[in-house]
Amino acid sequence: MTLPGETLATGASPVCSDCGVVVEVKVCSSLAGYYVGSWCDCGPYSRESVYYRTHEEAQRDLDDESYGRP
Repeated sequence: MTLPGETLATGASPVCSDCGVVVEVKVCSSLAGYYVGSWCDCGPYSRESVYYRTHEEAQRDLDDESYGRP
């Protein structure tokens, strides 16, 4: 569960207050797997989804905009 303003979907600003980058939601990766989220010049900005095992699974949910739903 996310808190209001913790993700872009729940009201976080799409502009990083530290570096000024307008973030874009895309498929990202970490040691935990792939996820739908965003990065700015400072590093990871938001994680909008659960973790996926493959890039293709994350991309599919990004494409059909189902990543924010249970």
